[in-house]
Amino acid sequence: MPKTPPRFRTWISIDRKAIASNYRLFRKLIGRRTKLMGVVKSNAYGHNIIEFSKELEHLGVNWLGVDSVVEAFALRKAKIKLPILVLGYTLPEHFAEARKEKISITISNFDGLEEVLRIKKGAPLQIHLKIDSGMHRQGFQVEEIQRLVELLEKGKEKILVEGAYTHFAEAKDPRFGGTTRTQIAVFKQCVDALHEAGYKPLMHAGATGGALLYPEAHFDMVRVGIGMYGLWPSEDARQHLEGKLKLKPVLSWHAIIGEVKQVRAGEKVGYDFTESLRNDSRIAVVPVGYWHGFPRMLSSKGRVLIHGKYANVLGRVSMDMIVVDVTNIPKAKVGDTVTLIGKSGKEEIPARELANLSGTTHYEIVTRLNPLMERIYI
Repeated sequence: MPKTPPRFRTWISIDRKAIASNYRLFRKLIGRRTKLMGVVKSNAYGHNIIEFSKELEHLGVNWLGVDSVVEAFALRKAKIKLPILVLGYTLPEHFAEARKEKISITISNFDGLEEVLRIKKGAPLQIHLKIDSGMHRQGFQVEEIQRLVELLEKGKEKILVEGAYTHFAEAKDPRFGGTTRTQIAVFKQCVDALHEAGYKPLMHAGATGGALLYPEAHFDMVRVGIGMYGLWPSEDARQHLEGKLKLKPVLSWHAIIGEVKQVRAGEKVGYDFTESLRNDSRIAVVPVGYWHGFPRMLSSKGRVLIHGKYANVLGRVSMDMIVVDVTNIPKAKVGDTVTLIGKSGKEEIPARELANLSGTTHYEIVTRLNPLMERIYI
């Protein structure tokens, strides 16, 4: 049972030992020759981008991956010196500062490349070329590679082609190996054309699913996001690999009980009186709601842990409060710790449980945890 920090009604605990364990797992998996990028985009998947990046830097990760230059600039301001790649779109007005801060950016289309070619002076901008190998989001397509090479030749003084990469659509699902291997072949074809033109980019393709399931896609580097936080990229991957590999969830979410009361059978709970009590009940109010990241879809469906026992959510999830049934937890009192994600005693509520009950993915659950809630690294 986590000790309640005296200053917080709700907080998130981040387990440093679990981070280190996951890091070692992927280091061993990819071997010594392959570099490891820790993907810390979207506030490090809800784990606090600055603190999590510092942990990875200390452990020895080779690169950090972010979504935007805003995130990259924040890391540089925090004195993080690791190579950083911006995976998302970068506005041209940020090119100069990215170059100054030695931040690598993704170029995935000719509009972006032509903006780079308009740079008039200074050191070359470090870029990674995104290849569309079949997912059809960002990236240059196979038939565009020759034109790409021609433009790169015109801008040799302005561009440093540092890397080339792609992203898989189905690598997290071991049942669809054929599509992933087709994407690998397309990616290799495109990179071969770059090699023939004299470029030697750092090749990377595999995210967590690719790193776990497709060793042939490790190339020069892998980009590990969700796995670094101890979460599986999919339920299929978890069932396929959980007996062989152990990922340790890094994040747990806690709150306190703010109020306890006895309510008679037949009374109703919460907004719109959506739930009636069948029996005389003891209920507790917990000061978290959908503003904090506890989905409204968990109304009358979710549960929390108190003293190692489950307590069901009663009625609607409000913006800042939930009500739970503690009738079978007689020792529950004001100030006691409530676990919304994580372990309490022998029981556990994983992030995927909240996701399944809410009709979404655990990626969304953890990344939408309100960034104003305190992250405590322990």
